[in-house]
Amino acid sequence: MLQVNKPTSEINRDFAEADAALSQTLTSYLDIIRRQFPTMVAIVSACVILALLYLFTAAPLFTSTASMVIDTRKVQLFQQQSVLGDIGVDSASVETQIEILKSENISLAVIRDLHLIEDPEFTGSGGGLVGAMLGSVTGLFSSSHTASEYEMIRTALGRFERSRTIKRLGLTYVMEIGVTSRDPAKAARIANAIADAYIVDQLEAKYQTTRRASVWLQDRIKELRTQASGAQKAVVDFKAANNIVDTGKGLMNQQQLAEVNTQLIMAHAATAEAKARFDRIKDILKQDIPDASVADALKNDTIVKLRGQYVDMASKESIWSSKYGSDHLAAVSLRTQMAEIKKNITDELKRIRETYRSDYDIAMTREEAIKTSFSTLVSESQLTNQAQIQLRELESNAQSYQTMYDNFLQRYMESVQQQSFPITEARVISAATTPLGKSYPKTLIVLAAALMGGLILSFGVALARELTDNVFRTTGQVEEVMGTNCIAVVPALGATNASSFLPGNLAKKLDNPQPDLLRYVVDNPLSRFSEAIRSLKVAVDLSSIVRENRLLAVTSTLPNEGKSTLSANLAQLIAHGGARVVLVDADLRNPSLSRDLAPDARSGLIDVIARKAELESVLTIDPETKLAILPAGETSKLLHTNEILASRAMHALVTQLRSKFDYVVFDMPPMAPVVDVRVTSSFVDSYVFVVEWGKSKTDVVQHTLRNAPQIQDKLLGVVLNKADTKLLARYESYHGRYYYQKYYARYGYVD
Repeated sequence: MLQVNKPTSEINRDFAEADAALSQTLTSYLDIIRRQFPTMVAIVSACVILALLYLFTAAPLFTSTASMVIDTRKVQLFQQQSVLGDIGVDSASVETQIEILKSENISLAVIRDLHLIEDPEFTGSGGGLVGAMLGSVTGLFSSSHTASEYEMIRTALGRFERSRTIKRLGLTYVMEIGVTSRDPAKAARIANAIADAYIVDQLEAKYQTTRRASVWLQDRIKELRTQASGAQKAVVDFKAANNIVDTGKGLMNQQQLAEVNTQLIMAHAATAEAKARFDRIKDILKQDIPDASVADALKNDTIVKLRGQYVDMASKESIWSSKYGSDHLAAVSLRTQMAEIKKNITDELKRIRETYRSDYDIAMTREEAIKTSFSTLVSESQLTNQAQIQLRELESNAQSYQTMYDNFLQRYMESVQQQSFPITEARVISAATTPLGKSYPKTLIVLAAALMGGLILSFGVALARELTDNVFRTTGQVEEVMGTNCIAVVPALGATNASSFLPGNLAKKLDNPQPDLLRYVVDNPLSRFSEAIRSLKVAVDLSSIVRENRLLAVTSTLPNEGKSTLSANLAQLIAHGGARVVLVDADLRNPSLSRDLAPDARSGLIDVIARKAELESVLTIDPETKLAILPAGETSKLLHTNEILASRAMHALVTQLRSKFDYVVFDMPPMAPVVDVRVTSSFVDSYVFVVEWGKSKTDVVQHTLRNAPQIQDKLLGVVLNKADTKLLARYESYHGRYYYQKYYARYGYVD
């Protein structure tokens, strides 16, 4: 994918836009805080006051802690392994011990030992004013019967568990036991009692478990003893039935087989040796006279002696025959003697041959006997080997039973010893002591939490008020929502009874200490209200440069938004400046202006339009400003007021008013409830739209103007009426009373 890098200018522009957005967001939040500052201060103050009230009324609580450790180096009595095994020291085991500490068994043991069901802290109402109030309220809804011992124990147990905290310190094997109470000494006593109850419970559990194990081991040992004896007897009976004799160095038939095998080998060697001697003697018999080596090999003294004689005679015969001839008597005698000696040697050799033959036969007979015995032993050994397979199984069973019996017997002896010397893996490393200071409520933490909670709550309320504040409060908001200029911000005036312009009411007006709202610009020309009306007059004059702006109509969305007061004061201001001005009460449905300015008038606009009276006869003139008032006349029986205002007679009257006066100011009815204003767009030059500050809904105003585009096209601007100058400073500081009092007062303005 082709990646195109942004130019540096675009990157800088992006950063600038992000900074501007962040700055705008911060500014908007600051504006919200400024506008809702009193509400936020009130909420924060209420939270702090509640916190202080709580601190003054809450009963102080004290927390004491004791520390226990699971000893990983458990001492084994007499170097014996525990029957039940050591407690593991992994994380799960430590958490298990913590849950045991939290169990009801430990809690109930402490409650019984310290008699906590008799302590009002655990069975009565809570401490302090708050606790007393809660106890009183609870008593109103609870029955009046006396609580049973079981109910008191359950109540004490619930409060005991709420006042107790047990936790593991990090990844160590140390458990911290904390108890909170109104009495510091009681808190320490209960914490130590929990540790002691846990150790006693562990010892008792081990003792009971060891005792149960001993009983079970004893029964198991009896069973194993019987099984081991039966297995040993089965081995002995099987050996006797199968003639299996063990000499300690092996089976007897195996030893016999080995011995016979050795004898067979020796017999075979003896037979071979006898046969060799027999064969040799037969070879010697084939010789006339055995040589010296044969004679020496036979080791026979007779043959050796005879051969020696034979050799001597043969030597002498040779000598005599060579000297006297072979027929000499001495030579013949010697030969005769030599033959006799030779015969004797042959007889001796034959005798030896028979001896060797006899030895050979004996050796062969013995070898055959040994072979027969060996074959018999081999057959018996094969049968014994087959029986040994079953024998080994019986011996294995017997050995297993014996080993199990020995192990269980050893365990039984250990369990008997451990019943008298029980030990536990947990021990107290830090006993609980009486705390010197209260742990609850913590003044700084409560005040800080109240302050922080108040700030968060106040900001949330402020944000909610801003989001739900669907009314007009600033000129910028008017221009943004309605798309037109806000030409004036008119401050709110005190409520008063307006006086008429009739001469008979002048004395009453002089006696009235309150200002007259309908001629406020005349009575208070240097007021902020008057200056706002002047800004409206300036907007009218500036607009006259573009188009004729002599006939003005003042209207609003809903009644009571101050349009009549504004139209009257605008007309008074213009007339007081010397212009010819007529104020027309065109609100035919509710002619409030006529009731206030000309209460005694019996004819007016309706009569002029109906040609029942002349214009000059129904006008009322203000003697001070020369303002002409055209009241509405009798309108109680009129139904179609819009038809009257849209009639030709009304247009003719408007033409007549244009010719006689410089300015014509119409006090129109509100636009939302009636449609009369819409029909006047054909002869009205400009409309002044009055919006009540902080009251008029933005969606209602938008809907009203959206349905009257002809009015919106001729809209001169919007007037924010009845503005609260104190609150207005939070939205737009330059409209606040501070600026008027500090900067504008030097120009003679009063507010």
